[in-house]
Amino acid sequence: MDERSRLCSVWLGSETGILKGVDLDRKQAFNFCNTRTLSREQEVRALCWGDTAESELLVGCSDGTVRTFSTEKGVFTEARSCGDPQEGCFSGLASLRGSAIITCVECGKLRVWREDSSGPVAELDAGSNVCRMRQSPVDQNRVATGGKENGLKLWDLERPEKPVFTAKNLRDDWLDLRRPHWVKDMSFIPDSDKVVTCTGYHQVHVFDPSTPQRRPVLEAEFGEYPLTALSLPAAGDTVVVGNTQGQIALLDLRKGLVRGCLKGLSGGVRALQCHASQPLVASCGLDRFLRIHSLKDRKLQHKVYLKSRLNCLLLASRELQGGGAGGSAEGGAEQEVKEEEDEVWNSMEQVEEEAMKRKATGGGEEVKRKKGGD
Repeated sequence: MDERSRLCSVWLGSETGILKGVDLDRKQAFNFCNTRTLSREQEVRALCWGDTAESELLVGCSDGTVRTFSTEKGVFTEARSCGDPQEGCFSGLASLRGSAIITCVECGKLRVWREDSSGPVAELDAGSNVCRMRQSPVDQNRVATGGKENGLKLWDLERPEKPVFTAKNLRDDWLDLRRPHWVKDMSFIPDSDKVVTCTGYHQVHVFDPSTPQRRPVLEAEFGEYPLTALSLPAAGDTVVVGNTQGQIALLDLRKGLVRGCLKGLSGGVRALQCHASQPLVASCGLDRFLRIHSLKDRKLQHKVYLKSRLNCLLLASRELQGGGAGGSAEGGAEQEVKEEEDEVWNSMEQVEEEAMKRKATGGGEEVKRKKGGD
């Protein structure tokens, strides 16, 4: 099993509590779970790397536990309770300098946990109905939170008394009616202090905490359905957003215009991630497929059926394929990755039933046909 986990470059969490790894070089997918204790209570809601070497994977489950998975050994090495299931599922999970864990749940409790302590060493209240918590890739002590009727907030974990930035409510519409908040996802724009968010009202907002303005410095819209996830390519001048109808688009962060759309999805998008060095974006959601698109020609590069509805995904920083960015098939056709037999089905007890013996009904007797006429 250790060899299989080392080959995987894409990791996904499912509603059934299974951690799935995909190796695009060998065109295989694997399940990593303990099938004896598998239940819906272990639904995977968040994934993040536990160290910079990407040898450990932190898995946040809906029962409030955070499990540590070793990508070198291919097994779960540790599990600790980091919250009460009654507080809601994890809305964010991050590693702090490799020795601490940052968790955030839907009720707004953001906590910092260390290995040598049984309880949280720091805790703050980010407000109710938190949909997402993200960590800054530059400053690990800076995190962003937001949710339904809970605007964007930026926090410094070294000074958790109050947020360092709080977004101001949007201006009233042309009827002087209040415009509601619903932050679904956010990301830190590289080489700047700006933060981009997507909302449940199909809006994309860019905030700049370095300026006195607390309202968005850029507003854009895409489609008519709630946006659920976003991710920034390495260049940082565009953002990839996905919505509940399986539509994915690239938006220009300078002008707020749609550059193009990615096709091929048939279910709501739950997670997006752009690769750190390659022009690729991975997506997953309700249709049980992992899809990888090219950001250059927007063609589908890989399509993997994983049998379960997917909640989150995580890409390795190394190249997803040994041969480079992975050329598309003829005419941009989908490349189907064959998954090994599901371990859950293999571990189930086989039930054998004796064949029912048919009763003799006078077999062999010929049916006499009456001839017409007397």
